[in-house]
This record gives sequence, structure tokens and C-alpha cells, in this order.
Amino acid sequence: MLRVVTLFSAAFAMLAGPIAQADSSWSEEEQAVFLIATEKLIDPRYSHSVLLVVPVEDDQHIGLIINRPTHQSLASLFPDHEPSKKVVDPVYVGGPMAADALFALVRTEHSPGGDSLRMMDHLYFAKRVDVVDHVIETSPNDARYYVGYVEWRPGELREELARGLWLVSDADLDTVFRKDTRELWEELMHRSEAINASREHRWSGVMPVVLNRLPARKISID
Repeated sequence: MLRVVTLFSAAFAMLAGPIAQADSSWSEEEQAVFLIATEKLIDPRYSHSVLLVVPVEDDQHIGLIINRPTHQSLASLFPDHEPSKKVVDPVYVGGPMAADALFALVRTEHSPGGDSLRMMDHLYFAKRVDVVDHVIETSPNDARYYVGYVEWRPGELREELARGLWLVSDADLDTVFRKDTRELWEELMHRSEAINASREHRWSGVMPVVLNRLPARKISID
């Protein structure tokens, strides 16, 4: 099978920074949560945003904005690649980190491979170019595709929570793959509560990870 990385080799390169990887044996208690930006968060990159976030090593966190669709399809980015034309959903802006690289949230019972990060039951964050390629070519609509992601330094998210910049809500697959996200922020704001002591304690656990530089699909998007 002709790979996207071959068709568009000029568009790919190594990421400048590392992305955390998690052992697939992590505890079910460490499932991802939704973060809902409050009005106190004035950074325009996150205004009215909803993020899917999971803890990683040393009190760091990683996630994706899930309610920021673009007006571009995967086919418009890779018009000569036939499997990309099968993807129905638009490409989403996942965050400011590696904003010229393409990632995927994959709905699957088992890891799609390549040290993909388990977010919750049946959901994995695919970061490596070969894994994203394989998903596009074999099960293109079992995933949602994002440019960029969000990463917090050790303790950084805890400080933001203490400042009231985020509300926390349990995450679910249906919401992650919701077709129309225009009212998602408002809906989650209404039903969410500030992080409580028990959840904060849960997030204090440390997952075994390996930091590594990973190849990712390099693109630009408006």
C-alpha cells in the first residue's frame, strides 16, 4: 500500500519537541477528563474551548481541543491521496503545540500501535506519522484528525485550576466525536463543576512514560 508519507514526503519532518507516551497498562482511574475554559481564561487560543486532557509523568498533562473545527477537510490538505477523501469530518485545531503536524484521536478497542497514548476506554491519541497513515488508510472514519495539541509543564495545570481558569467534567466518547460542536462549550459549562478534592487526588498519580521525539505529519492550515 502506498503510504501518505511517501506521497507527501516533502511535507513531513521531525517534531522540534517531545510528546509524552504512556504505558498501555495504566490504571482505569487515570482516564481523561474534559477541561472547560472559564471566562477568566483570556488567552484567545483557549477562549470558549473544551479540551480532552490526560495526566502523564511528573504532574504533566497533555490534551487536545475538541471543539475547534476548521473549514478544511483532510482531502483538501492531501488531494492526491485517495484514502483521505473518505474522511467525513473536518480537520480540527488541537492546540498550539506542533501546530503544523497532524494527529488523530482513534476510536478502537486496542491501541493502533506506535506507543499511542491511551486517553480512555476505546480511545487512543495517535502521534506517529506511520500510525496516523495506517488509520487513514484502513479505518478513516474511526478517528478525528487534529493539527497541534496542548501540553502543560509539571504542576502548570494545577496552578491554572487553582486560579479558576478551568472547570472539570467527566469525558465520554460520544462527546469527543460529536458532529456539531458549536454549542458544546455552553452545554458543558452549565453541567460542570469545579474540580473537587477526590478528582484532584486522582490526578496526582504518576503514570509510567517514556519521553521521545516522534515523527509527525507536517502541514500548514488556515
